[in-house]
Amino acid sequence: MFLPAGSKDEMGISLNNRFQVMEKFRQITTMRGYKPISTPVIEYALTFTNEFIDMKLQDMMKWFNGEGEIEVLRPDWTTAIARALSSQEKTPQKWAYQGSIFKRNMPGVEYHQIGVEIIHHPELMGESECLLMAQAFLKEIGVGTCVIELGHTEIYESFVSELKLSKLEAERLRQAMHDKKKDEVYQIALARSDQEKAAELASLVDAFGPIEIIAEYEKRWKDRENVLGTLQHIKKLAHILQQSGSGEILVDLGRVKNLPYYSGLMFRGFLQSSGAVCFSGGRYDRLYEQFGESISAVGVALDVEVLAAQVKEMDSLEKVCIIANEDSLAFAENVRKSFENCIVDVQLESVNVEVYDRVYEIKKLNGKFEMIDR
Repeated sequence: MFLPAGSKDEMGISLNNRFQVMEKFRQITTMRGYKPISTPVIEYALTFTNEFIDMKLQDMMKWFNGEGEIEVLRPDWTTAIARALSSQEKTPQKWAYQGSIFKRNMPGVEYHQIGVEIIHHPELMGESECLLMAQAFLKEIGVGTCVIELGHTEIYESFVSELKLSKLEAERLRQAMHDKKKDEVYQIALARSDQEKAAELASLVDAFGPIEIIAEYEKRWKDRENVLGTLQHIKKLAHILQQSGSGEILVDLGRVKNLPYYSGLMFRGFLQSSGAVCFSGGRYDRLYEQFGESISAVGVALDVEVLAAQVKEMDSLEKVCIIANEDSLAFAENVRKSFENCIVDVQLESVNVEVYDRVYEIKKLNGKFEMIDR
């Protein structure tokens, strides 16, 4: 039988590596004071398609239930967890999750994620904890430091707020800025402003680089008090990361949000070896407005598949084979316990012994089972 497009079987080392990543994540987050949380894999579509979230229904795995309502396979952890936590006590909380999300608008269908959500914490404390946790976890699984990119929703939005854009124009402009299409950004903005303002907005496309470029933009935007405050916030966070031994830090001052509920700092982590995005996240205080709440909330999600591909295979453990038969299986099981920190495999005579580091055979000598080095 064939599988639907985007589905796949998993087996062997790749599956072991994924489990290893998820177990290390559980250990790290537990030791940093996080509690585990899980949500149902099946949710109502409206949880994700309402005006606060605005995810596209066509990108979800969906069906009608018996009452005619649309249900979906969970497409997003952050939204589902916000639903679960909306009625919780308003005290500082740190939650860790791991599991699948399902999307139709990407090469696969099922994606494995691990991540954390932090609510009711001061902004800088929550944001730095997300990134410091991610860095500690990457080091624990042997990936090492990654390149961290910092951005902020309020910079782009403060410039766009001066334009009177229709909803369609606003989306075209956001997409052009996301794609770094400077000429297109300029032309859309020019239709609703003068050349100076259009050029200033288009210049955000180039506002990317090492953390030191912030000084340049502090001078350029000296009359924009709200933007200056945002730049100071980014600098404070970068300073904390640098003092904690993080790797290279970049800023993208023209970064735009990909979901409506982002409302402040945004960040991504890139592997130094390949440039692949290994984590992403940010602040999403506005997400809780749908529940009539005003809550400080920030989170980070890590891509399990990307990280599992970086984990060293368990082949580094010594492999031991014990050749037994039906009569000696119980003896072989007891002998297995004498090998510490080894992969011990009990096999029959027909096994290919070349894949093992050490091979033993159980023989019956003088009426007793003994293990012989082979």
